[in-house]
Amino acid sequence: MSDLDARPAARVLGGTAETPARPVLDLLPGKEVQLGRSTRVRRLLPTLGRRLVGAWAFVDHYGPDDIATGRGMQVAPHPHTGLQTVSWLLQGRVHHRDSLGSDVEFGPGELALMTAGHGISHSEQSPVSHPRYLHGAQLWVALPDSAREVAPAFEHHAVLPGFTSDGLTATVLMGSLGGATSPGTAYTPLLGVDLDLAAGADVELALEPDFEHALLGASGGADVEGAPLGHGQLLYLGTGRRTVRIRTETPAKLLLLGGEPFEEQLVMWWNFVGRSGEEIATYAEQWDAEHERFGTVVGYDGDRLPAPALPPVALKPRGRER
Repeated sequence: MSDLDARPAARVLGGTAETPARPVLDLLPGKEVQLGRSTRVRRLLPTLGRRLVGAWAFVDHYGPDDIATGRGMQVAPHPHTGLQTVSWLLQGRVHHRDSLGSDVEFGPGELALMTAGHGISHSEQSPVSHPRYLHGAQLWVALPDSAREVAPAFEHHAVLPGFTSDGLTATVLMGSLGGATSPGTAYTPLLGVDLDLAAGADVELALEPDFEHALLGASGGADVEGAPLGHGQLLYLGTGRRTVRIRTETPAKLLLLGGEPFEEQLVMWWNFVGRSGEEIATYAEQWDAEHERFGTVVGYDGDRLPAPALPPVALKPRGRER
């Protein structure tokens, strides 16, 4: 999924100096963003006060949206570098095409994982014949310097591992939890888990204390260590946490995100992750020049997204927090 802001801000990510070395319960503010002509999303990361959770660098939550009489998601071909996209649906279907020739429809419970690496382009659309509701999350993972030039790839995993316990059904998207390990390729120690909680659930999950974690309220609400978490909110849990207790009164869906604090500093602008403003400018120029770095999305009926104008100030890496 693309950042379609016509004037995207440069975001500086990485560095552990300001990562809290303790558990916290920080409810992070998000903002409403228009995605294309038909979809509004809640952009929860990066946001004021927090740029990364582990290597998770971008979190959009959308829906549930009634698209019965509309076209649903329509995101034209656009580029990526230096990151992975993790697409996760709770309702609906999405048609993914990319410059590798991938042409895949996926739905709820299926992992669509795209590694941009050196460079890739893709489009995302609701199929012409689609379910009434569209609801999901789009997440980006920053690649470390050792892997940011890796060859692009796309993985579609229709079946994922998980476990059940005390009113909880967990599905592991990335990393490992509760003895279940995702088949998705990861380049840093990372965790992504769908938590489907029944009404009246009271569960305690074991966590890796060296990770930082956050919980996204995808549907319904929950009590997390005494703090309320509502629909479309992101609760940052900090580091040093060995367990987290989650209780619900009504059914809820949460996404647990975590990973080792990302030590490297990098620059994220539009759909690119790089290490300097000069790199970002080069990527934008190459995309508009139809450079071979990004290839061509075959089968999409329409124009590519042009790169927005670069900001008038130099893009420089700084710290993790604003």
